[in-house]
Amino acid sequence: MMKFGFFLVPLFVSVSGLIMFVSKRKHLLNTLLSLEFVMLGIFWLLSLSLMKISHDIYFVLFFLTLAACEGALGLALLVSIVRTHGNDCFSNFSILQC
Repeated sequence: MMKFGFFLVPLFVSVSGLIMFVSKRKHLLNTLLSLEFVMLGIFWLLSLSLMKISHDIYFVLFFLTLAACEGALGLALLVSIVRTHGNDCFSNFSILQC
């Protein structure tokens, strides 16, 4: 039987990713990486909890698919911003420019 301490590591991964996401970041790439870190922690926590109750893991595969799509969308956005602005620094972005 799994102990509660087994769930602390993915919970710590998710919380540390959230802390890095809400802290002031200078580059868009760091923000996207922290979002992927949060998704990895949630995926790990979800798979452990579904394995504990002996449930099917089809929902975990659906979640992993959505996380991969989110990562691809973030990477496409990063490439588009680097092509238009020259870098991914948040200080160069302006709401007035489209």
